[in-house]
Parts: sequence; C-alpha cells; structure tokens
Amino acid sequence: MHAYDHADVLAGQGTVGREFEQDAPDLTHVLAAIGGGGLIGGIAAWYAGSASVISVEPEGCPASHDELAAGKPVNARVGGVASDSLGARQVGSEMFPLAQRFVSAAVLVPEVAILAAQRLLWDRFRLVVEPGGATAAAALLSGRFQPPAGARVGVVVCGANADPGNAAAG
Repeated sequence: MHAYDHADVLAGQGTVGREFEQDAPDLTHVLAAIGGGGLIGGIAAWYAGSASVISVEPEGCPASHDELAAGKPVNARVGGVASDSLGARQVGSEMFPLAQRFVSAAVLVPEVAILAAQRLLWDRFRLVVEPGGATAAAALLSGRFQPPAGARVGVVVCGANADPGNAAAG
C-alpha cells in the first residue's frame, strides 16, 4: 500500500479530522503540514468545506502550493530542514482532486519559522516534534497564515522523526 496515495490511507487519515471535530466542533480553520498529501487529503475530505483546511509547506518543499496554483500536477523542488518528512515532488493523485475542492489555501513558511515553532512547542508544551511536525504551527506563529477575526483555529502537530536531544538544544 502506498504511504499516502491510496484511498484507504486517505480514509484513515480522515479520522484526524473526525477527532478534531469531536474535540473542537466549532473550529473554523484547520492547518496541516503536507508532504505527499495523505493526511491533509483525509482531513479535507472529512471536513468537506465545513471548515477551511489550510495546507502548510516549507518554502523548500512546495509541491501542494505549486500544484494548486498550476491547477495540475507539477514537479516541485525538495529541500530544507523538513524535507525528510514533507519532501514530495508531487502530491498524490488520489489526494489532488480533494485538495482542489476542499483545501482553502496553501501557505509556504521559511525554515527559520519552522525551527522557531519547533522550539516553541518544546519550550511551552514540552512536545518533541520533528521540523515537519512543527510546520503547520509555524504558519500561525510566523503570521504567514493570519486567521480572520473570530476564527477558531486547529493546528495539526505530527511526525515521529524527531531527535529528543535536539529539542533541548538551543
């Protein structure tokens, strides 16, 4: 089974949207980092427009951003601090139509914002997350995503490719 480009993966990842909706039914926006698109595709399909789903990528891995802008699959560059988890040259073909229909915006964040978010998540919440897992939070913390007045925003923090030794390093 493909890691992100399979209907069953998308359906499984959609349970993250379901959990968000159960825990915070009044969310108006959900931010999620994207590599190949399985997670955000599932979340977007779950919400199906009832909340704005925002894709967030590092500037060095802009596959979703570039494809949504072009309206078709294109090859994107892959590089930077989060490329090990978010580096996809293209998003999945199963997910792309979902993104076109249900992803409200695609935001790019610089590496410095990702690293700052990663550090803040450790300092304030003692969460050890990989750079890719801090990417969605980086959009909100850096101002690259500015929620409208009255918005209720959920941020997906995910990823298990973290080195706990790096969390305490400054």
